[in-house]
Amino acid sequence: MLRLRLRSADLRQICFADRPHPAGMALLASQALRGPTVAVTAPVLAGRAAEAVRNDDVRAASAALRHLLPARGRLPDFLTPFDGLDSLAAGLDAIRATPTWRVRADVRAAYAGLPPTPMRRRFAAADPEVFDLLAAATRTWFDAVLAPHWTDLGRSHRQQVAAAAHRYAFAGVDGLLGGLHPLIRWNPPVLEVDTWWDGDLPGTGHGLILVPSPLSGVRPRALVEPGRPVLLVYPVSIASPAASAGPDVLARLVGRTRAAVLRRLAEPGEHSTTTLARAVEVSLASASEHTAALRAAGLVDTERVGGSVRHRLTPLGAHLLAASPSA
Repeated sequence: MLRLRLRSADLRQICFADRPHPAGMALLASQALRGPTVAVTAPVLAGRAAEAVRNDDVRAASAALRHLLPARGRLPDFLTPFDGLDSLAAGLDAIRATPTWRVRADVRAAYAGLPPTPMRRRFAAADPEVFDLLAAATRTWFDAVLAPHWTDLGRSHRQQVAAAAHRYAFAGVDGLLGGLHPLIRWNPPVLEVDTWWDGDLPGTGHGLILVPSPLSGVRPRALVEPGRPVLLVYPVSIASPAASAGPDVLARLVGRTRAAVLRRLAEPGEHSTTTLARAVEVSLASASEHTAALRAAGLVDTERVGGSVRHRLTPLGAHLLAASPSA
């Protein structure tokens, strides 16, 4: 049991991650989908993972991840970094940037119940070749299993955040923290988290970041680092990410192409006018026209970076996506 004694500064800075972390979710999911509980709550993704290993490259990637990551329980903390939220590549770069001393400490803590092997010893020693193997395996597994459903996973995340925001608006901090998950209990000022490790710690004074995740496993996970917000990832029960119902209300509201642009902007990575045009299969001029219209409606922000522009969803655009079922 982890007991977090939150400070007033922590309670004033509670927020949600604005999107799923591609690298962190991939590594958590590659572990969680091995277990029967998560496989039942996310059957489409579990089925896709099982089907994907028919491919030789995916099977090799899955085998590498199964060997390097414990089958259940605590993962090395540096594998779920704060940084690298924008894309899978950025997340893997953040993992690679972990100091050697931190890698050794985290891996040894996570490997406490595992038999040693040459590969695990090299991982614990922060061997660059093993990190290359981890990154390549994560990319292959993400592309085969999560990437086809990433838009749906992002939509589910926004729906969870919207529901929690509604609860906070009507019940305050007590209602929010008390309703996150049965294994998280709020006894002010202590947040009790039935996670994979024990501790009695003060809050960091830098806030609390909440991350609802259908692919984190059966228990909440917490990351507590000095000078950082406490990161709390907790399981949520949601419909299958690939499931959908009802008409495409968003397309009726803003048009099919603009709906496709908005959904593309919810996916990880940087989005220029050129990449959007390719993704939704329109001309560059048409993509520019659509982003201008969405920007005028307050759904998209645009900034110039060097000789190109970058687009991203505004909070209003994210809220609109969360409230709109897809066809």
